[in-house]
Amino acid sequence: MLVLVIGLVLFFAVHSVSIVNAPWRDRMAARLGEWPWKGLYSLVSLAGFLLIVWGYGLARQDPVVLYLPPTWLRHLSLVLLLFVFPLLFAAYLPGRVQAATKHPMLAATKIWAFAHLLANGALADVLLFGSFLIWAVVDRVSLKQREQRPALRAPPSKFNDVVAVVAGLAMYVVFLLWLHARLFGMSPV
Repeated sequence: MLVLVIGLVLFFAVHSVSIVNAPWRDRMAARLGEWPWKGLYSLVSLAGFLLIVWGYGLARQDPVVLYLPPTWLRHLSLVLLLFVFPLLFAAYLPGRVQAATKHPMLAATKIWAFAHLLANGALADVLLFGSFLIWAVVDRVSLKQREQRPALRAPPSKFNDVVAVVAGLAMYVVFLLWLHARLFGMSPV
């Protein structure tokens, strides 16, 4: 469990710099240069992510069960997860979905985390998915009080919403039927 916690702390520490102290982040990016800052940010994020994956795998070998979700919650989580991949695609494809949700990546993260909390009740699950849910809520609230930086996105198009939904649902099916079991050793269906 310690490896998972260290990974979460590392991952969210770097992802929370702008939440906690955006002026410091801007000064560091100015001092190092934007791309070196992003490179360092990416390396720390990757290290945290790898520790999360490794630590979660270790924790699943000897799970501490906090609650056993009823079967209907697992079905509900599969329905909620339908929205995750289209929202992820919409984060980079400007359109009505992006405009309506304002921050589709954070919306996707919140839905993903909440749905997984409904379907999984081990301590490692609560730590992992609960951390992501709390972070996404805090980040969304903080975005109302800080200036947004420009992000790389596709050019606006009237087809972006269609692409986001179709590609997102296709990715959901691939993940549901094949990739989730392949990556995480467990089939959701």
